[in-house]
Amino acid sequence: RRVLTGMTLSLHRVASIHETDPSAWDRLANPPGQAFNPFLTFAFLSSLEDSGSVGKSSGWLSAHLVLKQDGNLVGAVPAYLKSHSQGEYVFDYGWADAFQRAGGSYYPKLQVSIPFTPATGPRLLAPTQEARAALIGGLEQQCKTLGASSVHITFATENQASEIAQAGWLTRNDIQFHWINNNYASFDDFLTSLSSAKRKNLRKERKVVAERGIEFECLTGPSLREEHWDRFFSFYMDTGSRKWGRPYLTREFFSLIHQRMPEHTMLVMARRNGKYIAGALNFIGSETLYGRNWGCIEDHPCLHFETCYYQAIDFAIARKIKVVEAGAQGEHKLARGYLPTKTYSLHFIAHSGLRRAVADYLVAERQAIDHDKELLAEHSPFRQGTETPKE
Repeated sequence: RRVLTGMTLSLHRVASIHETDPSAWDRLANPPGQAFNPFLTFAFLSSLEDSGSVGKSSGWLSAHLVLKQDGNLVGAVPAYLKSHSQGEYVFDYGWADAFQRAGGSYYPKLQVSIPFTPATGPRLLAPTQEARAALIGGLEQQCKTLGASSVHITFATENQASEIAQAGWLTRNDIQFHWINNNYASFDDFLTSLSSAKRKNLRKERKVVAERGIEFECLTGPSLREEHWDRFFSFYMDTGSRKWGRPYLTREFFSLIHQRMPEHTMLVMARRNGKYIAGALNFIGSETLYGRNWGCIEDHPCLHFETCYYQAIDFAIARKIKVVEAGAQGEHKLARGYLPTKTYSLHFIAHSGLRRAVADYLVAERQAIDHDKELLAEHSPFRQGTETPKE
């Protein structure tokens, strides 16, 4: 317990989000007047737990931190105790290897993130600076209590990253590619903002897919049915197994989000000769469309670009959504109108020697990321003289 401005606040660690009140969690995760983030909702996080996508078998043990005042939830952090570094998209394998070769034990570690989801959003779910400071202190204490080597807050917002860095945490940057809606009236309107070569290439790629007789459906809300999820799951498992081994998300997870948040899910399904052959799962925020998982059972030129990128742009323009986040990495997205955007993660490392080594490394890495972002910006696909869209 700690007292702040006359208030007695108590911090607790819970082993399941079900130990919190759903409505109270959602009020903190998506307060009125702020952009809605579907990944922070009780519905999404509980679906991960209830489906077994996170838990002992996957090495993501729920260890959420909650802050209470007089029994009422006034702050929360989605956190997981981990025995590996998989499914995070901010890679610290080198840190783990170096520490363990030096005789240390890097695992367990505490991960503050949305599992398997490289999407930016708040991580300290609290309305006041004092409450967020209490959560930061609580995470540091949990690191000691749990015997963890470190705490990692990944894909934080820029504002929260600055706030957490002021508490002495180490800052790490990376680059993603986001499409910005510059109030486009249509996909063709978006194309007019591109250079001639890029515009011709996008039209060619869309034509190649259309000439294969591939058609697309964007399904959300009541138009989604369990048979769609059956087909998508087969795509997800086939593609994911070939790339990464067995994927984390279970079939039950997709049924649960279908039941709990259908209005915030959008499934792009590609059909050829009356048969579904590919799909891409997106989540709908108030300002951002988040591209997450994709899979296919037939290989066709440009099918991935159309299913994951161009259909998302079409949907965002129709819905007047400001941003499309297409997931981690992928410089090939730049030529398709997705611009380099800096991401932020914060790291608390208990061991002083490891902390110094990582801090030195991050100085050089941040400089390299800034340099790469400048170089990528020089290869913008937009016409010279065209105002570059701003996120």
